Amino acid sequence: MSREILFVLEYMEKEKGIGRADMISTIANAVKTAAQKGVNSGQELKIEINERNGQMHAWALLKVVDSVSDPKTEIHIERAQALQPGAQLGDIVEQEIDPSTLGRIAAQTARQAVMQRLRQFEKERIYDDFKDQVGNIITGTVRRRERGDLYIDLGKAEAVLRSREQVPGEEYQPDERIRCLLLAIDSTPRGPEIILSRASPKFVRRLFELEVTEIADGTVKIESFAREPGYRTKIAVTSTDPKVDPVGACVGARGARVKTIVRELGGEKVDIIKYYADPREMVLEALKPAVPRDIIIDEASHRILLKVATEDLAVAIGRKGQNARLTSRLIGWRIDIEEFKAQGDDPVQNAIDLLVSTFGLDAVIAAKLVEMGINSPSAFEGVEAGDLIDAGFSAEEAQGIISRVSAAAPQQA
Repeated sequence: MSREILFVLEYMEKEKGIGRADMISTIANAVKTAAQKGVNSGQELKIEINERNGQMHAWALLKVVDSVSDPKTEIHIERAQALQPGAQLGDIVEQEIDPSTLGRIAAQTARQAVMQRLRQFEKERIYDDFKDQVGNIITGTVRRRERGDLYIDLGKAEAVLRSREQVPGEEYQPDERIRCLLLAIDSTPRGPEIILSRASPKFVRRLFELEVTEIADGTVKIESFAREPGYRTKIAVTSTDPKVDPVGACVGARGARVKTIVRELGGEKVDIIKYYADPREMVLEALKPAVPRDIIIDEASHRILLKVATEDLAVAIGRKGQNARLTSRLIGWRIDIEEFKAQGDDPVQNAIDLLVSTFGLDAVIAAKLVEMGINSPSAFEGVEAGDLIDAGFSAEEAQGIISRVSAAAPQQA
């Protein structure tokens, strides 16, 4: 048995990193507990294992008495003094016993204890190895997909990238390398579970901290942050050094730094703006290139009403309201956007004038276009000559309109 124990001690120490003292304590306690419940029931035992050779020694702890009523727990004083000279009544003496007499159940229990300790150690090791990396970006290899979740091999452990923490549109194949934020370590009945994320705003923030040295050393600070994973991120930055342009530092020479981050995000757009404590200045900066004609701030309810010209309305609101939502999160105020209408203005005439000035169209044709719903240059997107003919224009008129719009497009770009 000593060779088996020595093999277990050496294996656990070299391959699993579990110290000998730890394993010896585990095996000894398991053998002792099992033996006291089995053939040595009711007997107090002492178990020791030599860490060098794996030799196990066992002793029965017996109370010295002058009349023995229970041989398992008591020993006559004469025998006790033969084992331990000077033993007195009431003392506890140790009588060595053959470990093989402890029973087969004790050996099986020891084996189970070793396996249990190994599982427990691996769980503890996962937590200890990764607890200090929470909030950092780590690299792993995609192993498999289960019910929408990706399981990532980190080398020492396996982590999970939940479907809600994945970026819409991103697809990963088995054996593909992936970078993620270590979001948390959750306790489960099966042990610690490492949770990863690519959708968290903290992931992009950490990418900037790694890519932009001025952020890492504290010269540039990210004051506020808003993200819609896979679509767009907005960050507002300041600088503690007046000589350092915070936006320029994040963008990098010829956009090198931000391009690296955009590549990691799979093409997600990143807007970097200068931070202002004043919400009015902040909203003006965040909405560029759209320029509000009027700003109404309600301090009490933390709301901002923006009135935007017709041609800027689509830019200000963004695709499916994306720009407005991100700006609202970035500033921390609720934002409402509506079309600007000057007092006494005729919106129909304004739209006609806009088409005339932009494309050089005849006013009558421009009025007809506005009547069919084309009231701004952006409204021509996707419109073809056939659509205009269907709306009542002649083929010649339709072709003339499309030609003027096409000619003006490069100038607008």
